[in-house]
Amino acid sequence: MVAVNGLSGVELIGATAGAVWHTLEKNGQMSLAKLCKEVDAPRDVVMQAIGWLAREDKVEIEETGRGRFVCLN
Repeated sequence: MVAVNGLSGVELIGATAGAVWHTLEKNGQMSLAKLCKEVDAPRDVVMQAIGWLAREDKVEIEETGRGRFVCLN
């Protein structure tokens, strides 16, 4: 993984996980597309961050006919 803002690998994913959590705390449930835009990070890094938070049982992911939505537990 390429370093971004001086962070690489797990550090980048962890920092993005924090940004995702704070964004969801502020805004409530969001579509995956809107969350990526709000966090202003590449989609693949946001997805890894969501996976990190899901593994820690901090977020729920709901898939609907309109897309994926993420919210805090």
